[in-house]
Amino acid sequence: MLAKALQGGKQLTRSELASVLQLAGIAADNLLRSTYIIMRAELDGIICSGARRGKQFTYALLDERVPQTRTLDRDEALAEFARRYFTGHGPATLQDFVWWSGLTAADAKVGLEMVTSQLMHEVIEGQTYWFSTSMPPIKDLSQTVHLLPNFDEYTVGYTDRSAVIDVSDATKFDARGNVLNHVVVLNGRVVGTWKRMVKKDTVIVTPNLFIPLNEAETCAFVAAANRYGAFLGMHVNVTLY
Repeated sequence: MLAKALQGGKQLTRSELASVLQLAGIAADNLLRSTYIIMRAELDGIICSGARRGKQFTYALLDERVPQTRTLDRDEALAEFARRYFTGHGPATLQDFVWWSGLTAADAKVGLEMVTSQLMHEVIEGQTYWFSTSMPPIKDLSQTVHLLPNFDEYTVGYTDRSAVIDVSDATKFDARGNVLNHVVVLNGRVVGTWKRMVKKDTVIVTPNLFIPLNEAETCAFVAAANRYGAFLGMHVNVTLY
């Protein structure tokens, strides 16, 4: 019944889909129950995320929203999985790919071995790092600040995060040492966390910095906050200290 309700390009919110279930005689007035039903429909490849309707998320038919693609056999799928990961996340290690993908070490290795001819690699301190053959040129990162969201690939995509996070800062994130939170990145390194508060047409950005910023770095932080405000279409109020 969910597929029928969404046919023809319709996109409905979670509460609207719950009403569809209710009308079909399926108890869905409990939020948790309706959520599980909708999640199962996503896992079964029936529905997927649709366009935002204001602040609400919607769902659409997967067959209508996602272009048809060729079905891959197992080895082809492993190879494509590996190629996309190392192209998008490189330089990265086989262990990183295992962590990120959820594959067994054996399957991850098979996938990587099938695409090594399409990748480049460097061995650093005995560890092999794989990456795309078309890596963009390295830019000067000095005084460059990014405000990353929680679970951003910059921190999620790797099992070894020592290249971007100082181990001595692990206790500064939260009570659990959660490095997957909203982080402040300066010159490629995580130097703090940040949070936001929305009030009417203004977003207040407040960092928790692990190091003091100089004048140029402070300006870069404010510029990053302003980019975030522009993305939201809101004024920005930065509270640094």
